[in-house]
Amino acid sequence: MTGAEAMVRMLQAYGVQHMFGLCGDTTLPFYDALARLDHEITHFLTRDERHAAYMADGYARVTGRPGVCEGPSGGGATYILPGLVEANESSVPILAITTDVATTSAGRYPLTELDQVALFRPLTKWNAALDNAARLPAMMRRAFREMATGRPGAVHLALPFDTQKAEVDAAEIWAEPRHTQFPAGRAAPVEADIVAAAEALRSAKNAVVICGGGPVIAGAFSALEALADRLDIPIATTVSGQGAIAETARRAIGVVGSNGGVPATRAVVEEADLVLFVGCRAGSVTTERWRCPTPGCRIIHIDSDPGVIGANYQTDVAIVADAKLALEALVAELSRSESPGQNGAARAEAAWAAKLAAFEPLAASGETPIRPEAVIAALAEILDDDATIVADPGTPCPYFSAHYRWRKPGRHFITNRAHGALGYSLSAAMGAYVGRPQSKTIAVMGDGSFGFCCGEFETLVRYNIPVTSVVFSNAVFGWIKAGQNAGFGQRFYNVDFDRTDHAAVARAFGVKSWTVENPRALPEILREAIAHPGPTLVDVISQPLHEAAAPVSEWVA
Repeated sequence: MTGAEAMVRMLQAYGVQHMFGLCGDTTLPFYDALARLDHEITHFLTRDERHAAYMADGYARVTGRPGVCEGPSGGGATYILPGLVEANESSVPILAITTDVATTSAGRYPLTELDQVALFRPLTKWNAALDNAARLPAMMRRAFREMATGRPGAVHLALPFDTQKAEVDAAEIWAEPRHTQFPAGRAAPVEADIVAAAEALRSAKNAVVICGGGPVIAGAFSALEALADRLDIPIATTVSGQGAIAETARRAIGVVGSNGGVPATRAVVEEADLVLFVGCRAGSVTTERWRCPTPGCRIIHIDSDPGVIGANYQTDVAIVADAKLALEALVAELSRSESPGQNGAARAEAAWAAKLAAFEPLAASGETPIRPEAVIAALAEILDDDATIVADPGTPCPYFSAHYRWRKPGRHFITNRAHGALGYSLSAAMGAYVGRPQSKTIAVMGDGSFGFCCGEFETLVRYNIPVTSVVFSNAVFGWIKAGQNAGFGQRFYNVDFDRTDHAAVARAFGVKSWTVENPRALPEILREAIAHPGPTLVDVISQPLHEAAAPVSEWVA
């Protein structure tokens, strides 16, 4: 068989059912193999390689299987990079296959030549060029192994044109089934570390758990809730960690940190005498630039990546392990004897009461432009517990992080917290729907993000994907203007643009669309859009961030 045929058969062997990508000259043999062979892989043609990668990212997050994207050489390889960087830094496994010029053309100035391996090296967990067709199956096995094991991440393979036509031994086509899902090869904790962590927790009087994305990736939901119940300890999350525990659980306090945290949740961390970080990097946003936890607070840190532990805080107990296995072991150890309670339920209840007292009057406001809080309240009322919301940075992220109270654990909220590129939510929502079509999927974005992604509305319509898009329309790059407002003397420079009729643009692609200016009409319009069987968009004429009560600590200060 040819290299292109071997690539298709290896994807098939690893159970790949969906892939996302964009055609190019160097991809012709691969596309021809996809056309000729019987493989049951559905290929989604996108309008931009960035969005192919974002679709693979959203798909991987909801399925627990690696996402696959592909693109051509040259510009295609450079365009696909943003999605790989985001996925890799978010511990989400996606495989990017970019085709390349023939190895025999290297160094002879062929069109679209670039050093793909050098380009992708600092931005992926692993990458390689398939210059030897005989090694293609083995390199594919390594790609899936790298994606799924240890800290999951993104990988890249460059597939030259002549490799696609070269001969591959059919006997080499086999897969390692344990790498078809992630995380694979989970690391168990060291018993002595678990004993030390349990002793530290028993001695604490005011502890708190802060979960990053690790417990969500590991599926540590039951173990985390058991820990909360065993110690009566409050459970906080980062934005990426939302879904680690239902936010309606008695001991859940919601998001902490500078993006989505509020004074009431910050106080829980400031008052803590011990913080247990689980699958969390303790980075600048979570810790409000390393101000919370405060000096003197003891730290226990669980993470599958040993490089994360101790990077920002002196750590009393370090547990290098999978979040689920570590939490299960910790609960078992704590069950050996009684532990004093941490008053977690009462602390969580007080935090939510303070948060709701500030949120509810704004959510019920009849002011125009429409307050973002009104959008959150309406969606929370309409959507069921299985819905998936994908939010872009800017206006959507802090409001959904702080105020949309997730009623069920699991991956129901997705946002690109690693690098925060605009234009992520629409395509990631499409990938999430393909992976979990039984759930209603919502993409929320600002109008800055809309400009980055609107070409993919054609893709949405072509495949009749029933994603509902909600646009916060305020004609500004709002996050930057809010920063200028708070920290640069209101010297607003080059952040405003003209308002676009987003509903008209979407309608031109074939998307059923509405524009809403009256907050009283918002719930009914959203309900109609969400019930519609095809793609929809609601353009909300909304308050800009620099005039709003956004839950972002640096602006409040």
